[in-house]
Amino acid sequence: MVFGLTRSRPLVSYWRCFLQCRNIQSGNTARAAVLDSALPAFRSICGEDGVSLGKAVREQHGKDESVHRCCPPDLVVFPRCVEEVSALAKVCQKHQLLIIPFGTGTGLEGGVGAVEGGVCFSLRNMDQILDLHQEDFDVTVEPGVTRKALNAYLRDTGLWFPVDPGADASLCGMAATSASGTNAVRYGTMRENVVNLEVVLADGTIIHTAGKGRRPRKSSAGYNLTNLFVGSEGTLGIITKTTLRLFGIPEAMVSAVCSFPSIQAAVDSTVQILQAGVPIARIEFLDDVMIDACNRFSSLSYPVTPTLFLEFHGSERSVEEQVNTTADITQSNGGADFQWAQDTETRNRLWKARHDAWYAAQALRPGCKAYATDVCVPLSQLPQIIVDTKKDLIENKLTGPIAGHVGDGNFHCVMVVDPTNPEELHRVHLFSERLARRALAMDGTCTGEHGVGLGKRVLLCEEMGPMTIQLMQGLKDTLDPNNLMNPGKILLPRQL
Repeated sequence: MVFGLTRSRPLVSYWRCFLQCRNIQSGNTARAAVLDSALPAFRSICGEDGVSLGKAVREQHGKDESVHRCCPPDLVVFPRCVEEVSALAKVCQKHQLLIIPFGTGTGLEGGVGAVEGGVCFSLRNMDQILDLHQEDFDVTVEPGVTRKALNAYLRDTGLWFPVDPGADASLCGMAATSASGTNAVRYGTMRENVVNLEVVLADGTIIHTAGKGRRPRKSSAGYNLTNLFVGSEGTLGIITKTTLRLFGIPEAMVSAVCSFPSIQAAVDSTVQILQAGVPIARIEFLDDVMIDACNRFSSLSYPVTPTLFLEFHGSERSVEEQVNTTADITQSNGGADFQWAQDTETRNRLWKARHDAWYAAQALRPGCKAYATDVCVPLSQLPQIIVDTKKDLIENKLTGPIAGHVGDGNFHCVMVVDPTNPEELHRVHLFSERLARRALAMDGTCTGEHGVGLGKRVLLCEEMGPMTIQLMQGLKDTLDPNNLMNPGKILLPRQL
């Protein structure tokens, strides 16, 4: 069977899989010999400065923002163009060396860990913004370009790229994990906003998923290869360029914070706002624990109750209509203590508090590590799963304030855990499993935007079923027959 572990596998064994990866050092004699034979080729492609065996550099590239242990690669290469990426991949293919793509290391599921050693392709030197077409609302960028860098570049054009995962992530990395964030309810996720990808396959072949240079607003030409690679987490190829949809900067933006007497009232308001056809740009939920943490961390004074952060985009007149409709709906559900923000400085301060929720949660227990869960359910199921989750947290004495993109049913418990306490780590793991399976039982998903990585491979099997996993494995085998591309992520190892 290709899907490996089953529900009956002992949780302790899965916990080891979740938190540990084999830190294979380059001292391994056989692999060290292979690396030594490949080093001259790597250096001839990237130059002496473009190849690093240094421990600190390798460790920097062996860990993301997740709870997974650092698994450094055997060496790190720093290509400067797609031709160098292709040439490096061919060397790896020849010597059967594993390939792990690396963007900015802001992922949350252990996707950059070199669980079996190998070569990390750090793409930070490929940082060009290419082929901006203002009149067509699209742009092509290399993998070293981050979200904030692109929007800074676009500032004087009247355009912006709205997909905002909070972290200043690489745009190609965001495509690789199918990231989204606070603006997804109006502007969609990366999956809806990637037009074309340039990808280097495991054997060094360079492909363009929608055809070289193509950037139509829509297409029904053949298989949708672009969306095959969006969310593939580096397991099928290395994304070296992405062409993205852009949007006009709205004439007016207004933000608001509103408190509610209960979770049900806040989520009911969300559903009714969407049912009323309000094209709301952002609608974020924070529970009482999270809003208290934000108050403490950001020196705010919001009521410590379930809270919605909202934002409206459009013309002055349309924003006024959106605000009036939303105010009526929220007030009918007991919403109160409205605080409005129209000027840029006040809005930025409000949303900085929301984006700092991760740090606010972590500050509840100094010295501890934050880990975010990431489930998504149909909107109608959101109140029940949040209520059940809060009860679970209390019963198991866990710190996990809740924040979520309630407009699309996606929410996070920011678990604050002592990484040196194995018993607490185990309780957090058991909680995360229960939460994910609770979401699956409600016709949801185990990951709304963070990806599968290392920690959710068993859950993916349960979500998709054996035949779908078998098809995924078949695609992987076709594109990467030697399993060189970021092995151990998304799909479980084959059982012999």
